[in-house]
Amino acid sequence: MNLGNKVLIYGLGRSGRGVARFLAGRGVRADWVDARPAPEDEALTADLGLTRGDAQGSYDTVIAAPGVPIDHADLNALRGRGAEVIGEVTLAARARPDLPMVGVTGTAGKGGTTVLTAHLLRTCGLSALEGGNIDPPLLDVVDRAEVAVVELSSFQLERVPGLRLPVAVITNLGVDHLDRHRTVEAYHAAKRNITAGQEAGDVLVVPAGLDVPTRADVRAFTPDRLALANGTEVLPVAELPEGLHPANAAAALLAAEALLRHLGRPVDPATLAAGLLSAQPVKGRFETVARLGEVRFIEDSIATRTIAVQAALERAAAPIAWLVGGRDKGADLAPLRDAAQGRVVKVIAFGEDGPALAERLGLPAETVTGTTPDETLMNAARAGLHALPDGRGTVLLAPIGTSFDMFRDYKARGESFTRAARQLAGLEGDAP
Repeated sequence: MNLGNKVLIYGLGRSGRGVARFLAGRGVRADWVDARPAPEDEALTADLGLTRGDAQGSYDTVIAAPGVPIDHADLNALRGRGAEVIGEVTLAARARPDLPMVGVTGTAGKGGTTVLTAHLLRTCGLSALEGGNIDPPLLDVVDRAEVAVVELSSFQLERVPGLRLPVAVITNLGVDHLDRHRTVEAYHAAKRNITAGQEAGDVLVVPAGLDVPTRADVRAFTPDRLALANGTEVLPVAELPEGLHPANAAAALLAAEALLRHLGRPVDPATLAAGLLSAQPVKGRFETVARLGEVRFIEDSIATRTIAVQAALERAAAPIAWLVGGRDKGADLAPLRDAAQGRVVKVIAFGEDGPALAERLGLPAETVTGTTPDETLMNAARAGLHALPDGRGTVLLAPIGTSFDMFRDYKARGESFTRAARQLAGLEGDAP
């Protein structure tokens, strides 16, 4: 791993901390730059012996955090002075060129597909670990893994020069992050970078009907069949554990098969079926967090993209009380209105832009508030429960808006809803 004599970590946070620990563990001296370093980040870099750098200086290699736009003025200037700008994924690949990696991206479903692919590979006897855009950072697991399954965001895929993946997955391509990429075309181009370094003999897994230019061998999946590349059915879709999305399972199955064949390992349908049956849904992604009689409370706080919210509406059992709110990120609501027809009995609006989102949806709606974020989510969950006729159906948190109006992130919002749902179901304390 030759990074040159001068190395700069540009941007700390979760990814940058992983880079700092990784470099320090290999004895690589590096500088760091961050516009607003958190106290814990400064403490970590001090403990590791890393020094604050200067973005106006000259470096051989710059490892930029995903949150820093690839065309940031500082990065452009550093390139102009001779630096190569890479991300943590390229760093990991250069540090462990012997490590087989499965890369997974997509507008929705990439987290669930990543975790399930790693689980299937472990079921088949491989020491597979997941990381990347999903916790933990990739660099925290590469030295312990026999195989790495990497969730890759469009931000990360902007900075993967020369990355060759034996197996890559694109779960779907929708609309997201236009504030960063500016156009849908640029966003999709970043996603398609996952296959840019692939060659003949590598495998790209895509949904049926999605045309992606590639030199790799293409394997197409559909959500109505869990099968190997040769068509052998591994498990009926109806037997999937609750909470697993059939599309994610179909993609993960093809990805696991491709990686096993790449390594010369046997592919046993019965073992893969056992892996699917023993899999658990990813926490916070369309997760049933409580039940009260015939009512299910489903937490999908991460569903802020149109494609993810639409999938949640289509999967949830009707009738649905749909919790909508947060900060509007400009989602296209037309497909959601269509998905909600005949299934959603009421929209429960909360947070900064909840009422405006509800008005745009044009569905029966009720607005709830509270003196604290937790009280607001409790009131929303309770209103959703009361909105369901005959005590049956789904209270669904698929909020469309981001969490930053009330919570530090989508996980905190999901945890608040989960506590409220469990209290209403009599599982935790008394509902206030």
